[in-house]
Amino acid sequence: MTHALGLFLLRAGTSFLMIPHGWAKYERLSQALAADEPVKFMDFMGLGTTVSLALTILGELIAPALILVGFKTRWMAAPAAFTMLVAAFVAHGSDPLADKEHALLYALAFLAVLLLGPGRWSLDSWLSERKA
Repeated sequence: MTHALGLFLLRAGTSFLMIPHGWAKYERLSQALAADEPVKFMDFMGLGTTVSLALTILGELIAPALILVGFKTRWMAAPAAFTMLVAAFVAHGSDPLADKEHALLYALAFLAVLLLGPGRWSLDSWLSERKA
């Protein structure tokens, strides 16, 4: 019981707290596209600002939403963790540790979810039980 609760709190709590960050970026992208304005965002590895922002939305909004309900949890934890590592070491690469620590804490939590899995209280677990 406590193991299932711990995995649920890690998975759902981290995702719940990440989603508003992703939603704000989704609104930024939507507004820029609707106004036919250039997207203002970091250009990661020459992908362009629009693609970089879209990938960040995947890692901060879509993946955490799926992790929250426990669907494809391990698969979704990878882009969420990667996005936070990019935020910490690329977007805030020259910043002091205090400015990176939120991204690093999210990255560690998503890496833990990736390694530990969704737990018993998840859609993944429910679907797995239905197959058996």
